[in-house]
Amino acid sequence: MLNKYARAFFTRVLTPFAAFLIRRGVSPDTVTLIGTAGVVAGALVFYPLGEFFWGTVVITLFVFSDLVDGNMARQLGRSSRWGAFLDSTLDRVADGAVFGGFALWYAGGGDDIVLCAVSIFCLASGQVVSYTKARGESIGLPVAVNGLVERAERLVVSLVAAGLAGLHAFGVPGIQYLLPVALWIVAVGSLVTLIQRVVTVRRESAEAEAAERQEARGSEAAK
Repeated sequence: MLNKYARAFFTRVLTPFAAFLIRRGVSPDTVTLIGTAGVVAGALVFYPLGEFFWGTVVITLFVFSDLVDGNMARQLGRSSRWGAFLDSTLDRVADGAVFGGFALWYAGGGDDIVLCAVSIFCLASGQVVSYTKARGESIGLPVAVNGLVERAERLVVSLVAAGLAGLHAFGVPGIQYLLPVALWIVAVGSLVTLIQRVVTVRRESAEAEAAERQEARGSEAAK
């Protein structure tokens, strides 16, 4: 849901900035690489130290590169398989850094082994959710299901909660509990989404194989 509406809104907002970068001779791949580097740095430098507010500010500044690079490619008419591959691959790197940063905090200064495990589960399940769709499509299935919690939802819920939780350092009481709640929500939502996609691939696979058998019987009968 967030993918559909948020992307459309921010694409319109960021179009002038994308055009500015094109005029400056910046390539979409460069924006992709810089954006990923910024997200990784924000997550792995600030989050393990418990600096959730400033880490989220840095990450948010760079996370929009995911929309800017695609916008630039469309304006240039250079949409390519390589660009799509690079963008998708580095998205996984950025996601891993965010939840890895949470895990490092809870394994260290946060001193909560359960939330460390939940963060690792969020990291792993997010990768697997993306893999199920990519793998299903690679074997010719449409994987026609969005799922409860996709990448946009994972990032928005986690980053908003982390940013607000960081306000605890500025004296806002009790708000630090938002991040643990958000991580549990993302973990459960990712598990539900994974199950949804696996069930969908199972159903579509059975339907495709039944159609192939029917076609084979029709070919035999026509001989």
